Amino acid sequence: MHKDCIILAGGLGTRLKSVVSDKPKCMADINGKPFLYYVCQHLMKFHFCKIVFSVGYQKEMIIDYVTSHRNEFKFAFDFAEETEPLGTGGAILNALPYSDTEDFFVINGDTFFDVNFDDMLKAQQEKMADCTIALKKMQHADRYGLVQMNEEHFITAFEEKKPGASGYINGGVYCLFRNSFLNIPFEKKFSFEKDYLEKYINERDLLGFVQDKYFIDIGIPADYQKAQEDLPIFFDM
Repeated sequence: MHKDCIILAGGLGTRLKSVVSDKPKCMADINGKPFLYYVCQHLMKFHFCKIVFSVGYQKEMIIDYVTSHRNEFKFAFDFAEETEPLGTGGAILNALPYSDTEDFFVINGDTFFDVNFDDMLKAQQEKMADCTIALKKMQHADRYGLVQMNEEHFITAFEEKKPGASGYINGGVYCLFRNSFLNIPFEKKFSFEKDYLEKYINERDLLGFVQDKYFIDIGIPADYQKAQEDLPIFFDM
């Protein structure tokens, strides 16, 4: 099954500056390897054909790492370089010319979610969804907005962050139907979450794909430290 994936790896990592001040978030050190290494190792389990690295902030560090370790990654790759910050949505549009699959994946370079990409793509195609979002059920989800679904698992609402919230969160893994996405006249710079998911929730079929699997977002120091312990064990290193 031919699959391509865009990794959004251009973030500034503002909330992580106290512990990772000299590199992009995806290059934060985890047991002697960058966080991006573990993300790519997981993708290789599902035989992705091509990975497009969307890079901006300190992009040379990411490009140098991937190209110098090309023997570790069994997939073709390209770099979609930003000359200015484009937002998550603009970054996806900027990266799309490097991929030609009808359905394509998008993931965040600072998040690891043990998603079954083959099952996710199957769900997307069977339900003929415009976009499928991997969801994680979480207690104490104060950092995240919640996602509401109907009985068929189509998303009906995105809720704002609120203290003490529990429920399904957006895990930052997406499968998109190319033609549907490109049919919207986006600006050059836009937020994928705000200007696509939330804005077009009533005009596009957004499918929730629930995964009760390991999830970590290293956007804050506490979870970065947790990743130091968890990921080497997860990958049996």
